[in-house]
Amino acid sequence: MKKLSILVASVLGATVLAVAPASAAPMTVATSTGAVSGGSTTWTTVTTGTSAATAITRPVPEDNSIEDGDVVRFVATVDTGTSVSATATNATIVLATATAAAPVTAASGSASTTIATGTGTTVTFYVYTKTTAVGTVVITNQGTTLTYYVQGTAGKINTVALTGNDSGSTSSVVTVTATATDVFGNKISGKTLTSLIVNGTVDTTTATTGATLTNFGSAEFKVTLPTTGTTTLVVSAATGDIAATVAGFNTPVSSVVKSIAVRDLAGELAASAAALAAEKAGRAADATAAASALAAEKAAAATAKLAAEAEIAKLKAEAVSAKLASDKALADATAEIAKLKADNAAELAKIKASFNALAKKWNAKNPKAKVTLVK
Repeated sequence: MKKLSILVASVLGATVLAVAPASAAPMTVATSTGAVSGGSTTWTTVTTGTSAATAITRPVPEDNSIEDGDVVRFVATVDTGTSVSATATNATIVLATATAAAPVTAASGSASTTIATGTGTTVTFYVYTKTTAVGTVVITNQGTTLTYYVQGTAGKINTVALTGNDSGSTSSVVTVTATATDVFGNKISGKTLTSLIVNGTVDTTTATTGATLTNFGSAEFKVTLPTTGTTTLVVSAATGDIAATVAGFNTPVSSVVKSIAVRDLAGELAASAAALAAEKAGRAADATAAASALAAEKAAAATAKLAAEAEIAKLKAEAVSAKLASDKALADATAEIAKLKADNAAELAKIKASFNALAKKWNAKNPKAKVTLVK
Protein backbone atom coordinates (compact mmCIF):
# COMPACT_ATOMS: atom_id res chain seq x y z
CA MET A 1 0.00 0.00 0.00
CA LYS A 2 2.81 2.38 0.83
CA LYS A 3 4.52 1.59 -2.48
CA LEU A 4 1.25 2.36 -4.34
CA SER A 5 0.95 5.73 -2.60
CA ILE A 6 4.50 6.60 -3.55
CA LEU A 7 3.82 5.61 -7.16
CA VAL A 8 0.67 7.75 -7.37
CA ALA A 9 2.50 10.71 -5.88
CA SER A 10 5.29 10.28 -8.40
CA VAL A 11 2.85 10.19 -11.32
CA LEU A 12 0.98 13.27 -10.09
CA GLY A 13 4.24 15.13 -9.62
CA ALA A 14 5.32 14.30 -13.14
CA THR A 15 1.96 15.46 -14.51
CA VAL A 16 2.21 18.81 -12.76
CA LEU A 17 5.68 19.35 -14.15
CA ALA A 18 4.47 18.51 -17.64
CA VAL A 19 1.71 21.15 -17.73
CA ALA A 20 3.60 23.90 -15.98
CA PRO A 21 3.95 26.89 -18.35
CA ALA A 22 7.27 27.87 -19.77
CA SER A 23 9.01 30.89 -18.30
CA ALA A 24 6.99 34.07 -18.80
CA ALA A 25 9.68 35.72 -20.94
CA PRO A 26 8.72 38.94 -22.75
CA MET A 27 7.82 38.68 -26.42
CA THR A 28 10.57 39.12 -29.00
CA VAL A 29 9.98 39.97 -32.66
CA ALA A 30 12.22 39.33 -35.67
CA THR A 31 11.66 41.26 -38.90
CA SER A 32 12.90 40.34 -42.35
CA THR A 33 12.38 41.21 -46.00
CA GLY A 34 12.22 38.78 -48.89
CA ALA A 35 14.03 38.70 -52.22
CA VAL A 36 12.55 36.38 -54.81
CA SER A 37 14.84 34.76 -57.37
CA GLY A 38 14.28 31.70 -59.50
CA GLY A 39 11.04 30.91 -57.76
CA SER A 40 12.57 30.84 -54.25
CA THR A 41 12.72 33.50 -51.55
CA THR A 42 15.69 34.57 -49.50
CA TRP A 43 14.67 36.26 -46.24
CA THR A 44 17.09 38.84 -44.86
CA THR A 45 16.85 39.97 -41.26
CA VAL A 46 16.43 43.72 -40.80
CA THR A 47 17.06 45.55 -37.55
CA THR A 48 15.66 48.92 -38.60
CA GLY A 49 12.03 49.94 -38.38
CA THR A 50 11.97 50.94 -34.72
CA SER A 51 11.43 54.63 -35.56
CA ALA A 52 9.74 56.63 -38.30
CA ALA A 53 13.14 57.81 -39.52
CA THR A 54 14.32 54.20 -40.04
CA ALA A 55 11.08 52.73 -41.42
CA ILE A 56 11.44 49.44 -43.29
CA THR A 57 10.72 50.14 -46.95
CA ARG A 58 8.91 47.82 -49.33
CA PRO A 59 7.66 48.37 -52.88
CA VAL A 60 3.93 48.93 -53.29
CA PRO A 61 2.21 45.92 -54.94
CA GLU A 62 1.68 47.53 -58.35
CA ASP A 63 1.13 44.12 -59.95
CA ASN A 64 -1.87 43.48 -57.64
CA SER A 65 -0.18 40.44 -56.10
CA ILE A 66 1.17 40.38 -52.53
CA GLU A 67 4.37 38.38 -52.88
CA ASP A 68 7.36 37.80 -50.62
CA GLY A 69 9.23 40.69 -52.21
CA ASP A 70 6.44 43.12 -51.26
CA VAL A 71 6.19 42.43 -47.53
CA VAL A 72 7.87 42.70 -44.19
CA ARG A 73 7.77 39.35 -42.39
CA PHE A 74 7.16 39.48 -38.63
CA VAL A 75 7.98 36.46 -36.45
CA ALA A 76 6.96 36.89 -32.80
CA THR A 77 8.34 34.47 -30.20
CA VAL A 78 6.07 34.17 -27.17
CA ASP A 79 4.95 31.74 -24.48
CA THR A 80 3.02 28.64 -25.46
CA GLY A 81 -0.75 29.01 -25.27
CA THR A 82 -0.81 32.79 -25.62
CA SER A 83 -2.03 35.07 -28.38
CA VAL A 84 -0.38 37.82 -30.38
CA SER A 85 -2.36 40.89 -31.51
CA ALA A 86 -1.20 43.20 -34.29
CA THR A 87 -2.66 46.48 -35.53
CA ALA A 88 -1.45 48.38 -38.59
CA THR A 89 -1.92 51.95 -39.80
CA ASN A 90 -1.10 52.95 -43.39
CA ALA A 91 -0.38 49.26 -43.93
CA THR A 92 -2.19 45.93 -44.23
CA ILE A 93 -1.68 42.60 -42.45
CA VAL A 94 -1.90 39.23 -44.23
CA LEU A 95 -1.25 35.77 -42.85
CA ALA A 96 0.28 34.43 -46.06
CA THR A 97 1.69 35.74 -49.32
CA ALA A 98 0.47 34.87 -52.79
CA THR A 99 0.94 31.50 -54.44
CA ALA A 100 -0.34 30.20 -57.73
CA ALA A 101 -2.97 28.19 -55.87
CA ALA A 102 -3.91 30.91 -53.37
CA PRO A 103 -3.65 34.45 -54.78
CA VAL A 104 -3.32 37.39 -52.38
CA THR A 105 -4.17 40.75 -53.94
CA ALA A 106 -3.90 44.39 -52.96
CA ALA A 107 -7.47 44.12 -51.67
CA SER A 108 -6.56 41.30 -49.26
CA GLY A 109 -5.79 41.50 -45.56
CA SER A 110 -6.92 43.69 -42.70
CA ALA A 111 -5.72 46.41 -40.38
CA SER A 112 -5.66 44.13 -37.33
CA THR A 113 -5.44 40.48 -36.38
CA THR A 114 -5.06 38.20 -33.35
CA ILE A 115 -3.22 34.90 -33.68
CA ALA A 116 -3.12 32.12 -31.06
CA THR A 117 0.14 30.17 -30.68
CA GLY A 118 -1.54 26.97 -29.64
CA THR A 119 1.17 24.52 -28.62
CA GLY A 120 3.86 26.50 -30.43
CA THR A 121 5.88 29.50 -29.38
CA THR A 122 6.02 31.55 -32.58
CA VAL A 123 3.54 33.55 -34.65
CA THR A 124 4.26 34.67 -38.22
CA PHE A 125 2.43 37.31 -40.28
CA TYR A 126 3.25 39.68 -43.13
CA VAL A 127 2.68 43.40 -43.71
CA TYR A 128 2.47 45.29 -47.01
CA THR A 129 1.67 48.90 -47.77
CA LYS A 130 0.14 50.79 -50.69
CA THR A 131 1.26 54.25 -49.63
CA THR A 132 4.53 56.12 -49.39
CA ALA A 133 3.39 57.58 -46.06
CA VAL A 134 5.02 56.04 -42.99
CA GLY A 135 2.89 53.35 -41.37
CA THR A 136 3.03 51.58 -38.02
CA VAL A 137 2.66 47.99 -36.87
CA VAL A 138 1.87 47.62 -33.16
CA ILE A 139 2.34 44.09 -31.76
CA THR A 140 1.09 43.06 -28.30
CA ASN A 141 1.48 39.95 -26.15
CA GLN A 142 0.98 39.57 -22.38
CA GLY A 143 1.67 43.18 -21.51
CA THR A 144 4.55 43.59 -23.95
CA THR A 145 3.94 46.04 -26.81
CA LEU A 146 6.40 46.66 -29.63
CA THR A 147 5.99 49.20 -32.44
CA TYR A 148 7.56 48.98 -35.88
CA TYR A 149 7.49 51.41 -38.81
CA VAL A 150 7.03 50.58 -42.48
CA GLN A 151 6.94 52.69 -45.65
CA GLY A 152 6.12 51.98 -49.27
CA THR A 153 8.17 53.00 -52.29
CA ALA A 154 6.16 54.21 -55.27
CA GLY A 155 5.72 52.04 -58.32
CA LYS A 156 5.88 53.05 -61.97
CA ILE A 157 3.77 55.83 -63.44
CA ASN A 158 0.14 54.90 -63.78
CA THR A 159 -1.28 58.39 -64.34
CA VAL A 160 -0.01 61.71 -65.64
CA ALA A 161 -2.33 64.60 -64.80
CA LEU A 162 -2.24 68.30 -65.74
CA THR A 163 -3.59 71.23 -63.74
CA GLY A 164 -3.65 74.93 -64.62
CA ASN A 165 -5.87 77.67 -65.99
CA ASP A 166 -8.15 76.69 -68.87
CA SER A 167 -7.80 80.14 -70.45
CA GLY A 168 -5.47 83.11 -70.55
CA SER A 169 -5.13 86.54 -72.09
CA THR A 170 -3.41 87.22 -75.38
CA SER A 171 0.37 86.63 -75.23
CA SER A 172 0.25 85.81 -71.50
CA VAL A 173 2.14 82.98 -69.77
CA VAL A 174 0.12 80.15 -68.19
CA THR A 175 1.79 77.73 -65.80
CA VAL A 176 0.69 74.10 -66.20
CA THR A 177 1.64 71.60 -63.48
CA ALA A 178 2.13 67.96 -64.45
CA THR A 179 1.88 65.31 -61.73
CA ALA A 180 3.00 61.68 -62.00
CA THR A 181 1.43 59.09 -59.69
CA ASP A 182 1.44 55.31 -59.38
CA VAL A 183 -1.66 53.12 -59.36
CA PHE A 184 -2.28 53.89 -55.67
CA GLY A 185 -2.02 57.67 -56.14
CA ASN A 186 1.50 58.01 -54.71
CA LYS A 187 3.45 60.84 -56.32
CA ILE A 188 6.65 59.78 -58.10
CA SER A 189 9.79 61.93 -58.15
CA GLY A 190 12.71 61.92 -60.56
CA LYS A 191 10.72 61.05 -63.70
CA THR A 192 11.22 62.87 -66.99
CA LEU A 193 8.11 64.21 -68.70
CA THR A 194 8.08 65.41 -72.31
CA SER A 195 5.92 68.23 -73.69
CA LEU A 196 4.48 69.01 -77.12
CA ILE A 197 2.82 72.33 -77.88
CA VAL A 198 0.40 73.35 -80.65
CA ASN A 199 -0.40 77.06 -81.32
CA GLY A 200 1.87 78.51 -78.69
CA THR A 201 5.29 78.04 -77.11
CA VAL A 202 6.50 76.20 -74.00
CA ASP A 203 9.57 77.03 -71.94
CA THR A 204 10.95 73.47 -71.99
CA THR A 205 10.33 70.26 -73.88
CA THR A 206 11.33 68.09 -70.89
CA ALA A 207 10.93 68.47 -67.14
CA THR A 208 11.70 66.17 -64.21
CA THR A 209 9.25 65.59 -61.37
CA GLY A 210 10.55 67.14 -58.16
CA ALA A 211 11.68 65.57 -54.92
CA THR A 212 11.15 68.40 -52.42
CA LEU A 213 8.18 69.05 -50.16
CA THR A 214 6.92 71.81 -52.46
CA ASN A 215 7.21 70.00 -55.81
CA PHE A 216 7.37 66.28 -55.00
CA GLY A 217 6.15 64.24 -57.96
CA SER A 218 5.33 67.29 -60.10
CA ALA A 219 6.91 69.44 -62.80
CA GLU A 220 5.95 72.79 -64.32
CA PHE A 221 5.59 73.84 -67.93
CA LYS A 222 5.23 77.55 -68.72
CA VAL A 223 3.09 78.09 -71.82
CA THR A 224 3.14 81.38 -73.74
CA LEU A 225 -0.18 81.92 -75.51
CA PRO A 226 -0.59 83.37 -79.03
CA THR A 227 -2.92 86.25 -79.94
CA THR A 228 -5.91 84.12 -80.90
CA GLY A 229 -7.20 80.56 -80.98
CA THR A 230 -6.66 77.65 -78.60
CA THR A 231 -3.34 76.32 -77.37
CA THR A 232 -2.92 72.57 -76.90
CA LEU A 233 -0.29 71.11 -74.56
CA VAL A 234 0.52 67.38 -74.56
CA VAL A 235 2.65 65.93 -71.75
CA SER A 236 3.90 62.33 -71.84
CA ALA A 237 5.98 59.99 -69.70
CA ALA A 238 8.70 57.75 -71.07
CA THR A 239 7.55 54.30 -72.11
CA GLY A 240 9.96 52.63 -69.70
CA ASP A 241 8.49 54.57 -66.77
CA ILE A 242 4.88 53.53 -67.47
CA ALA A 243 3.29 50.77 -65.39
CA ALA A 244 1.99 47.67 -67.11
CA THR A 245 -1.73 47.12 -67.47
CA VAL A 246 -2.88 44.95 -64.54
CA ALA A 247 -6.23 43.22 -64.14
CA GLY A 248 -8.24 44.84 -61.35
CA PHE A 249 -6.40 48.18 -61.64
CA ASN A 250 -7.19 51.21 -63.77
CA THR A 251 -5.57 51.42 -67.18
CA PRO A 252 -2.32 53.46 -67.18
CA VAL A 253 -2.46 56.96 -68.68
CA SER A 254 0.93 57.83 -70.15
CA SER A 255 -0.09 61.04 -71.98
CA VAL A 256 -2.49 63.83 -71.15
CA VAL A 257 -3.76 66.79 -73.17
CA LYS A 258 -4.71 70.23 -71.92
CA SER A 259 -6.42 72.91 -74.00
CA ILE A 260 -6.01 76.58 -73.08
CA ALA A 261 -8.36 79.10 -74.69
CA VAL A 262 -6.81 82.43 -75.70
CA ARG A 263 -8.98 85.30 -74.53
CA ASP A 264 -8.93 88.96 -75.67
CA LEU A 265 -9.40 90.35 -72.19
CA ALA A 266 -9.26 93.98 -73.39
CA GLY A 267 -11.99 93.32 -75.94
CA GLU A 268 -14.01 91.34 -73.38
CA LEU A 269 -13.61 94.19 -70.90
CA ALA A 270 -14.71 96.76 -73.49
CA ALA A 271 -17.71 94.62 -74.45
CA SER A 272 -18.55 94.14 -70.80
CA ALA A 273 -18.28 97.89 -70.20
CA ALA A 274 -20.51 98.60 -73.22
CA ALA A 275 -23.05 96.06 -72.02
CA LEU A 276 -22.96 97.63 -68.57
CA ALA A 277 -23.44 101.10 -70.04
CA ALA A 278 -26.35 99.86 -72.13
CA GLU A 279 -27.85 98.22 -69.09
CA LYS A 280 -27.41 101.43 -67.09
CA ALA A 281 -29.05 103.43 -69.91
CA GLY A 282 -31.89 100.96 -70.01
CA ARG A 283 -32.27 101.16 -66.28
CA ALA A 284 -32.26 105.00 -66.50
CA ALA A 285 -34.95 104.90 -69.20
CA ASP A 286 -36.95 102.52 -67.08
CA ALA A 287 -36.53 104.84 -64.11
CA THR A 288 -37.64 107.87 -66.18
CA ALA A 289 -40.68 106.00 -67.48
CA ALA A 290 -41.51 104.85 -63.99
CA ALA A 291 -41.14 108.43 -62.68
CA SER A 292 -43.42 109.75 -65.44
CA ALA A 293 -45.98 107.08 -64.72
CA LEU A 294 -45.80 107.88 -61.03
CA ALA A 295 -46.19 111.61 -61.69
CA ALA A 296 -49.19 110.94 -63.94
CA GLU A 297 -50.65 108.68 -61.31
CA LYS A 298 -50.11 111.32 -58.64
CA ALA A 299 -51.72 114.01 -60.86
CA ALA A 300 -54.71 111.78 -61.54
CA ALA A 301 -54.98 111.08 -57.84
CA ALA A 302 -54.80 114.81 -57.08
CA THR A 303 -57.52 115.54 -59.67
CA ALA A 304 -59.67 112.79 -58.25
CA LYS A 305 -59.10 114.17 -54.77
CA LEU A 306 -60.16 117.70 -55.85
CA ALA A 307 -63.28 116.31 -57.55
CA ALA A 308 -64.10 114.30 -54.43
CA GLU A 309 -63.57 117.33 -52.22
CA ALA A 310 -65.80 119.47 -54.52
CA GLU A 311 -68.47 116.79 -54.44
CA ILE A 312 -68.24 116.63 -50.67
CA ALA A 313 -68.50 120.44 -50.44
CA LYS A 314 -71.53 120.42 -52.77
CA LEU A 315 -73.19 117.70 -50.70
CA LYS A 316 -72.45 119.64 -47.52
CA ALA A 317 -73.94 122.85 -49.04
CA GLU A 318 -77.00 120.97 -50.22
CA ALA A 319 -77.35 119.44 -46.78
CA VAL A 320 -77.13 122.90 -45.16
CA SER A 321 -79.71 124.31 -47.63
CA ALA A 322 -81.97 121.34 -46.99
CA LYS A 323 -81.68 121.87 -43.24
CA LEU A 324 -82.40 125.57 -43.55
CA ALA A 325 -85.44 124.84 -45.68
CA SER A 326 -86.54 122.19 -43.21
CA ASP A 327 -86.03 124.56 -40.29
CA LYS A 328 -88.03 127.32 -42.07
CA ALA A 329 -90.85 124.92 -42.92
CA LEU A 330 -90.91 123.79 -39.31
CA ALA A 331 -90.93 127.38 -38.10
CA ASP A 332 -93.70 128.31 -40.53
CA ALA A 333 -95.76 125.30 -39.48
CA THR A 334 -95.22 126.15 -35.81
CA ALA A 335 -96.29 129.77 -36.41
CA GLU A 336 -99.32 128.64 -38.37
CA ILE A 337 -100.34 126.28 -35.60
CA ALA A 338 -99.85 129.00 -33.03
CA LYS A 339 -101.99 131.39 -35.11
CA LEU A 340 -104.68 128.74 -35.50
CA LYS A 341 -104.65 128.14 -31.77
CA ALA A 342 -104.89 131.89 -31.12
CA ASP A 343 -107.72 132.29 -33.65
CA ASN A 344 -109.55 129.33 -32.20
CA ALA A 345 -109.13 130.66 -28.68
CA ALA A 346 -110.41 134.10 -29.70
CA GLU A 347 -113.38 132.63 -31.55
CA LEU A 348 -114.15 130.34 -28.62
CA ALA A 349 -113.96 133.29 -26.27
CA LYS A 350 -116.46 135.18 -28.47
CA ILE A 351 -118.79 132.17 -28.50
CA LYS A 352 -118.56 131.83 -24.71
CA ALA A 353 -119.21 135.56 -24.25
CA SER A 354 -122.25 135.44 -26.54
CA PHE A 355 -123.57 132.34 -24.77
CA ASN A 356 -123.08 133.80 -21.32
CA ALA A 357 -124.77 137.06 -22.41
CA LEU A 358 -127.78 135.13 -23.66
CA ALA A 359 -127.73 132.93 -20.58
CA LYS A 360 -127.76 135.92 -18.27
CA LYS A 361 -130.78 137.32 -20.10
CA TRP A 362 -132.51 133.96 -19.87
CA ASN A 363 -131.75 133.55 -16.24
CA ALA A 364 -133.09 137.03 -15.54
CA LYS A 365 -136.37 136.20 -17.25
CA ASN A 366 -136.57 132.66 -16.01
CA PRO A 367 -135.11 132.56 -12.53
CA LYS A 368 -136.54 129.12 -11.93
CA ALA A 369 -134.95 127.66 -15.08
CA LYS A 370 -131.47 129.14 -14.99
CA VAL A 371 -128.71 127.78 -17.14
CA THR A 372 -125.06 127.55 -16.07
CA LEU A 373 -122.67 130.05 -17.52
CA VAL A 374 -119.69 128.77 -19.55
CA LYS A 375 -116.29 129.50 -18.09
